[in-house]
Amino acid sequence: MSEDVSTDATTNDAAQAARQAARSAAVAAKRASVDVALLTNAQRNDILSTMARALRDEVDVILEANDDDMVAARQKGTKESLLDRLMLNNQRVFDMATALEDLASLPDPLGRILDHRKLYNGLDLTRVTVPMGVVAMVYEARPNVTADAAGICLKSGNACVLRGGSLASRSCAAIAAILERAAVSAGAPAGCISFVDAVDHAATDELMSLRGVVDVLITRGGAGLINHCVKNAQVPVIETGTGNCHVYVHESADLDKARSIIVNAKCRRYGVCNAAETLLVDRKIAKQFLPATMSELAKHGVLLHCDDEAFLIASRESDVNGRARDGAPLDFVEATEEDWATEYLAPELAIRCVDSVDEAIEHVNRYGTHHSESICAADEDACMQFATRVDAAAVYVNASTAFTDGGQFGLGAEIGISTQKLHVRGPFALEGLTSYKYVVCGDGQVRA
Repeated sequence: MSEDVSTDATTNDAAQAARQAARSAAVAAKRASVDVALLTNAQRNDILSTMARALRDEVDVILEANDDDMVAARQKGTKESLLDRLMLNNQRVFDMATALEDLASLPDPLGRILDHRKLYNGLDLTRVTVPMGVVAMVYEARPNVTADAAGICLKSGNACVLRGGSLASRSCAAIAAILERAAVSAGAPAGCISFVDAVDHAATDELMSLRGVVDVLITRGGAGLINHCVKNAQVPVIETGTGNCHVYVHESADLDKARSIIVNAKCRRYGVCNAAETLLVDRKIAKQFLPATMSELAKHGVLLHCDDEAFLIASRESDVNGRARDGAPLDFVEATEEDWATEYLAPELAIRCVDSVDEAIEHVNRYGTHHSESICAADEDACMQFATRVDAAAVYVNASTAFTDGGQFGLGAEIGISTQKLHVRGPFALEGLTSYKYVVCGDGQVRA
């Protein structure tokens, strides 16, 4: 057998094994989903509390697995922003546990009456919330998503099948195993938290094909993963989209507040989807606003991708040694068309000067990903124009895009940020994983 043939056979075997692992996990979740839906709210809350205790008790196991993932990721040359998303420590594991306890304290999302009325024919109609059934979650790089997704699914009466990315494979597997053991010990059915322990992409393809087993697929990761699932899935998909987010500084803005907002939106965490990737500045205030802002961004090591005007301002602010007025290295390059559409997830920021709120809105709607957008302005009409006309899941007025988060919105742990318009949009958690049914009670009515 030639080397090429042998390699092909090995690849095919790995893909087949991954497909089988995904199918087995999904089938197990399907079996469990019937019993999960019958758990009372008190039972589900007790299960969540038990899962939280297990995370704290077995933190050393989780961190050992995460250390292995971090070593492997560094050897692959993974960029720092992704390493930050991958890395776990005691506090981050304890935060995962606290998020589960916070979920337990939230109201029951099931059995809520959305509509109740008597029909003309005497029928009593009630529309009531029910679980989705089996929620498949495909995600990358962030092991905490394992706990968040498992907890949200169980609180909302769903079974889940989880498939993490290769970078976090050991961490996710350890967390999922701990959580399922804890859940079953507290009365949940086996298979309620099913984990696909296979890194081959064929596992995702299999989950996407399982009509009648998987009720909804949620994607959370890079544009490549999301687009692949949206284009190829045979099951319903909730798209948690990428975040090419903007901060627009209007000529009426309080410049100090605007500077604080853009620095926070960009630099708080680089590898998150609500981080700002482009700064738009009214041309009338660019020379006044940008120098100090560029200097502040330089302190954080941010590379600036500047349009012609911003580039000229940066050149004037940079001394012969390439440093800003405060001495920090000022790194800047000329922006390209590609930069306006780029989600950097890194210490990089595009800057463009615009003539008006209309031009800013046009830019955002053309290049944005419908995630989170912010305007800094005192002019109420400009704020209203931006808030009304910008097409995004979250629009901010004089605030950082960093707040787009389920916890910050009072929703508890989130399962993702949806950038689509059907079913859920923006940060979603419990209510986003419920559907509803009509219960119709009569007294012998028949239709003519």
